[in-house]
Amino acid sequence: MTALSPHLRQATPVVAVRGEGVHLYGEDGRRYLDFTAGIGVTSTGHCHPSVVAAAQEQVGTLVHGQYTTVMHPPLRRLVEKLGEVLPPGLDSLFFTNSGSEAVEAALRLARQATGRPNVLVCHGGFHGRTVAAAAMTTSGIRFRSGFSPLMSGVVVTPFPTAYRYGWDEETATRFALRELDYTLQTISSPADTAAVIVEPVLGEGGYVPATRAFLEGLRERADRHGFLLILDEVQTGVGRTGRFWGHQHFGVVPDILVTAKGLASGFPLSGIAASEELMAKAWPGSQGGTYGANAVACAAACATLDVVRDEKLVENAEAMGARLRLGLEAVAERTPAIGDVRGLGLMLAGEFVTEDGEPDPETAARVQRAAVDEGLLLLLCGAWNQVVRMIPALVIDEAAIDEGLRAWENAVAAGTSPTGR
Repeated sequence: MTALSPHLRQATPVVAVRGEGVHLYGEDGRRYLDFTAGIGVTSTGHCHPSVVAAAQEQVGTLVHGQYTTVMHPPLRRLVEKLGEVLPPGLDSLFFTNSGSEAVEAALRLARQATGRPNVLVCHGGFHGRTVAAAAMTTSGIRFRSGFSPLMSGVVVTPFPTAYRYGWDEETATRFALRELDYTLQTISSPADTAAVIVEPVLGEGGYVPATRAFLEGLRERADRHGFLLILDEVQTGVGRTGRFWGHQHFGVVPDILVTAKGLASGFPLSGIAASEELMAKAWPGSQGGTYGANAVACAAACATLDVVRDEKLVENAEAMGARLRLGLEAVAERTPAIGDVRGLGLMLAGEFVTEDGEPDPETAARVQRAAVDEGLLLLLCGAWNQVVRMIPALVIDEAAIDEGLRAWENAVAAGTSPTGR
């Protein structure tokens, strides 16, 4: 009998048959508060009426117009709409399907534009599961083990993960930049370095925000040495952090921006943005793909961007994220097992630790499972899966935040009790 791979394990036992806003409904009829959003994908909530209408209309006229063969109106509209929200100077776009593909497109462009082989990545970063993207991923061995050799030319440098080091942010930032300079002096010469790629907030690495001084330091070194700054905004983009782009918290502008996930409210779509001058340095024929910029996905993305603007979802993410964070911090203050609460906007997490401060994935897993019993869906992340993350849709309101916090408090109590649940 045919079945799914045994390694495709679901994080929850829910069989979802319907979604609406911030809720999923199981085949048993139970309603669940979804704080996973398809791993940050359903930015406007499940089945937002405007997105559904745009996709339905497009399905009835043109499902797929392959974009190196023909142009189609949804793609033209999407380019115009993204031009309204992209940082100044990033005025050229290339689209593909997934975050991994977009990351690899950014890498390819960086290498071709600079003629240099190496890429610097930050320890704890996640950039995808395909060979090159996995080679650049250091958030956990599960993403990169068992199919070596991976792509060469990847050099790892520290990220200012203050909690893990046991330092304050200023000390962690100073250390990370000093080690970067040492790396450029000892492993990857600036003349061999095409780019540095970093997430504004580590995703799978544990929801750790960068610091302004760190990203400013990367920008300064990229300018000084002539390599490119690539910001992986696959998870942090499209309002997730309370700014349209996560890097807007830190006052820097990348040379290449990578986007995906929340861009099309659940339809597969990703892309990179760069200046026209930089994008022109890609080699002829190096950018393409069968399904990239699919017409239905582009129509959904256009509707998504309209909803984000019209319903002020970026502002909502900031306000609701602040409310959620206050609640998470209140629970953490009463719970020694929660060592840290961190994140930006509606990208928040709590890290579980043992009495001696070591990562505690067992307790994190118990709490995550207990949350399902409370009707709250959550995900794990971090190198040991010791971090429970919350990424609800950007349409969430105060009532749903408070409902989620009540469920979280109960789940934490159950998961940290001496007997567990």
